[in-house]
Amino acid sequence: MCKYMPKDSFNKEEVTIAYFSMEIGLANSMTTYSGGLGILAGDTIKSCSDLNIPLVGVSLLNQEGYFKQVIDAEGNQIEEPDPWEPKDHAELQPEIVSIWIQDKEVKVRAYKREVKGVAGYSIPVYFLDTDFEGNEEQHRSLTRHLYGGDQLYRLAQEIVLGIGGFRMLQALGFKNINKYHLNEGHASFIILELLSKTATDSDLGWQFDPELVKKMCVFTTHTPVAAGHDHFPFETVKSFLGAYFPYNMVEGAVRDGQLNLTRMALLYSGYVNGVAKKHGQITRDMFGDSEIDHITNGVHSVTWTCKSFKMIFDKYIPGWREDPFTLRSAWGIPSEEVWEAHMEAKRKLIAIINEKNEGFSEDVFTIGFARRFTQYKRPNFIFRDEKALKEVISRNGKIQVVFAGKAHPKDFQGKDILKEVFDIAKDPKYKVNVAFLENYDMELAGYLTSGVDIWLNNPQRPMEASGTSGMKAAHNGVPSLSILDGWWIEGHIEGVTGWAIGEEKYRCNDELAEKRELQDFYKKLAMIVKYYYKDRKSWIKIMKDAISINASFFNTHRMVHQYVLNAYFKSGNFTENPVENGVEAANTQ
Repeated sequence: MCKYMPKDSFNKEEVTIAYFSMEIGLANSMTTYSGGLGILAGDTIKSCSDLNIPLVGVSLLNQEGYFKQVIDAEGNQIEEPDPWEPKDHAELQPEIVSIWIQDKEVKVRAYKREVKGVAGYSIPVYFLDTDFEGNEEQHRSLTRHLYGGDQLYRLAQEIVLGIGGFRMLQALGFKNINKYHLNEGHASFIILELLSKTATDSDLGWQFDPELVKKMCVFTTHTPVAAGHDHFPFETVKSFLGAYFPYNMVEGAVRDGQLNLTRMALLYSGYVNGVAKKHGQITRDMFGDSEIDHITNGVHSVTWTCKSFKMIFDKYIPGWREDPFTLRSAWGIPSEEVWEAHMEAKRKLIAIINEKNEGFSEDVFTIGFARRFTQYKRPNFIFRDEKALKEVISRNGKIQVVFAGKAHPKDFQGKDILKEVFDIAKDPKYKVNVAFLENYDMELAGYLTSGVDIWLNNPQRPMEASGTSGMKAAHNGVPSLSILDGWWIEGHIEGVTGWAIGEEKYRCNDELAEKRELQDFYKKLAMIVKYYYKDRKSWIKIMKDAISINASFFNTHRMVHQYVLNAYFKSGNFTENPVENGVEAANTQ
């Protein structure tokens, strides 16, 4: 276990890493996240606190949340505010800093939430807030809605995060930070702030130190498609930020008049990574940079292991909470106890489903699908061939399917797919009991990833950067049936940790490719359903293999170790302070 800080201690002067993320999901009652990016950020911070990593987190308050999903009687998604009360979860700090947006002063304050690790070490997470007296209404609204408003609203939010976040850490007394970890490109404006801090006046005019800034920054990208990377009109950025910043230093990130925040982060980060081996390759192809590495995502083991499995892990694998790698010995847990732990979780899920849907049974093979509803994730994939699905059931046994997930408010195609799945759930012709659980959140994710019998994931390749829901399922002995994309390329061992749909070499970008995958899917599903009902002993072995092989590796403890060794150490000294001392040195040259 990493032990870079003493246990039970926290000292601002010893904190050397700042982790910036637009969203951070720490608790279900704090609606500061929309999905995978925010949950990963929260899991990362939890593992850092478990491992005593000297880190501080920075995000936006997002007091109205992302949105609360309500499904009406026709299957239409309705978005409602999902507020939380900061004072019930975090402590308001006295410090206030100022930034300037369109030549107007915007004041920023912060709420602090402590994240305590298994050994007692705490990491502070600061949620930035502009919604208080002294700011104009347009600026007060900037920290109310996660990903709300139009492009200009988003630009202003990201200025608050990057520049406001840096200044807040300085005001709070974090003087020795030498690494700024940008979790996606949303915080990239911190680069302009850092560049400005290296400014020196000379006979040649103002000089800046890009290499010093590069030593400070670590960048993780999560997006495998070009359209998913933030970009803003460069002239608009200048008008928003004013004349203070060295814009000429980031012109290399401008394409067709647009400042691409991912490209800006790539220019000024000493270490860059994708979030799975395949995603690293895709990112290199996209941006033409051979130095982009990969660190495959994980999940926080204690957070995503259900109560019944925690009990048997505590019994048979003492120390797994501190070191999830010890879950590799899960193969030795008695099979009957593994099955009973699973059935306890399954009964809880079935009870939740049956509160609004009738007829789900703990004796029926249950498939789980829960993620953002959008076209490339293909939520309706299982229903593409009604005849083939009926044949699977008639020959091998009953199945039931539970869905959950939100469509982006502006993704109308995703909303249509959600409505289609909702309608199928009420249509008896499919001979499948189908449920849709609204308002997918952390709590519901915990019930789903532990209570189903198999986890289904069928995105179009190569658009799944990583995916973490299957990792959560593996911690609860739930194997995956998944397309070979993202993390599953690394986690898949056919018939051991789960099953693959199709082959990695085929892209799902035309009807022929999808037809091939559908054929393989129904073939595999038939075999899996039969296996589940006819060979329980072998099925439980696969459950234990999912834990011992996948859960022991695909966790954020392993992931954080890799960041420490590859990003925080390798791209610069972990203990020296180039951010404070280096900038001071640059300013005196």
